Amino acid sequence: MKAQARVSGEVSKLVIVNKTEDASQQVADIRNLISAGVNAIVLNPADPNALNGVIKQATDKGIVVVAVDQNVTAPTAYVLSNDQYQYGYLGAKWLFQKLNGTGNVVEMRGAAGAAADTDRHNGFEAALKEFPGIKVVASTFTGWQEATAAQQIQNLLSSGLKIDGVWTSGIDSTVVDAYKTAKKPFVPIVGADNNAFVGDLISLKADGLVGAAVTNPPPVGGAGIALALQILKGQKPADRVIKIQPEVWDNTTADGMAKLQAAYDPKLDPFYGVNFQVPPYTTYTKADLLACKGPGE
Repeated sequence: MKAQARVSGEVSKLVIVNKTEDASQQVADIRNLISAGVNAIVLNPADPNALNGVIKQATDKGIVVVAVDQNVTAPTAYVLSNDQYQYGYLGAKWLFQKLNGTGNVVEMRGAAGAAADTDRHNGFEAALKEFPGIKVVASTFTGWQEATAAQQIQNLLSSGLKIDGVWTSGIDSTVVDAYKTAKKPFVPIVGADNNAFVGDLISLKADGLVGAAVTNPPPVGGAGIALALQILKGQKPADRVIKIQPEVWDNTTADGMAKLQAAYDPKLDPFYGVNFQVPPYTTYTKADLLACKGPGE
């Protein structure tokens, strides 16, 4: 968001509010932004419905509201997000096909109640219906927390449960690390385009790791800034909801390996999302993004 606001040359001030509380805190934050007289609000909603009233207050005052990463149902807001249903569906389908349609699978979800988690699970379930020979032997909520996921997969590996594949909602390299620590043969693993997992898919292929990263670009926030600026200039999209279609980068095909190798950067944080552009919206360079400087900084 900071990089796109800066390179656009159209943003004089970017106010950032970063909270981990629930939707009620977001409502209070949005009210403060309305009072501050902002022109646009780009937000990652905590709930698809709870913000509708305050979003209407904002748009009634002519403020453009763009929700990114997750959906809101407010009819006056725009939504720009990764297609989380397809994230779940494409990754699960790849995994089930890799298992030849039969076997025991673990589903490691995100945070209970989060819209993105629900959408991903629904996509996972849709793929599951196409492969009756696949059995889900365990389903966990990791909360997208590394420590929680590590404990869950360690418990599963020590339980003696037969596991033929693991689908994760982005807690991927944690699962790889657990298999290495337990000195167990790798099973096919699906995760996101996180730097460490992308690196694992490259470096551990020779050790038997088969897997796929499903793209979920975090810079969707930058795309939200670009969209808000377009709308402020009168360039409104035809649809209120815009969904970015995820890709599957696997280490079993030449095309997949090429994308993994092009994306991996050993200098980045392990959980940095390496898919750093959201075309056609974002226009910053990778250097702009890593500099993390907003307008005037």
